[in-house]
Amino acid sequence: MAYLLAIGIGAGLVSALLFGVVITGSPLGVLLLMVIPLPIFIAALGWTHLTGLVAALAGGFALALAVNRTAGLIFGLGFALPAWWLAYLALLGRPGRDGGVEWYPLGRLLLWIAATAALITLVGILAIGDGSYEAFQGRLRGAIGEFLRAAQPAPPAGEAAPNEALTFLVAALPFFFALNFALILALNLWLAGHSVRLSGRLPRGWPDIPATTMPPLALALLAAGTVLAFLPGLPGSAGLVTAGALLAAFTLQGLAFIHDTTRQRPGRSLLLGGLYVVTLLVSQVVLPLLAVLGCADVAFALRSRFRAGPADPRPPST
Repeated sequence: MAYLLAIGIGAGLVSALLFGVVITGSPLGVLLLMVIPLPIFIAALGWTHLTGLVAALAGGFALALAVNRTAGLIFGLGFALPAWWLAYLALLGRPGRDGGVEWYPLGRLLLWIAATAALITLVGILAIGDGSYEAFQGRLRGAIGEFLRAAQPAPPAGEAAPNEALTFLVAALPFFFALNFALILALNLWLAGHSVRLSGRLPRGWPDIPATTMPPLALALLAAGTVLAFLPGLPGSAGLVTAGALLAAFTLQGLAFIHDTTRQRPGRSLLLGGLYVVTLLVSQVVLPLLAVLGCADVAFALRSRFRAGPADPRPPST
């Protein structure tokens, strides 16, 4: 027990240190921001979810003492507890009909990643605005305006167009916050799972990630979020974060679809390598297409139509 407690406290302190470096404004902050929850994921997956919970609490208390309560609260709610919760779900299992363990489905876990990202983003919006969406917009507008003035001290000739662009950017940012946060959570869970697997401490077998399929509920939630996004104020922001987080999840499902349906096809490695290279170069084009593919996969069960069968080693007859 003391060993697990030490592991949890150590992982929490490492994660808190990463968060502390990020809030200092270090040039490495952008990169470190993406791996803040990783130590907690590793602790929870490799040494039980209770160890992950200890890590989350230890990191939050350490930041509250070393920095301030606000930093500890942001770390705990925004990074630590989501990591613990998702790791808990990843290790959730029940006895199966064949005598083995039936683990929590990956499709539902992916949906939970999106839901967690949307909820935390919405809580962050309310926290920044002290409970007021209008105050959040005002603070965000002020921060972006200061950045633009620092980058371009001389005001542009036409003032209306920049103001309109700034208004659109402030309104759209919750969507991108939720989308990026969902991708960060999914990436960290995958990295932690691989790390724990290499150490031989992963309690479950490595899942078939390409076979991941979210339930139809994900489409219904995406439709609801899209409708809400057209409303003003906080309801519209809730719709934006819901749509952003779910589109990130559908993007990952679209990627899983390609991995799944190209199994045992000739040239698969070249195809997947090319896809990743193109995604890095023109992600603004590829990612929306993958999201559409993921939505179509859930709506029409495309995998059963496109999945390849076992490859035949013999050359085709002529």
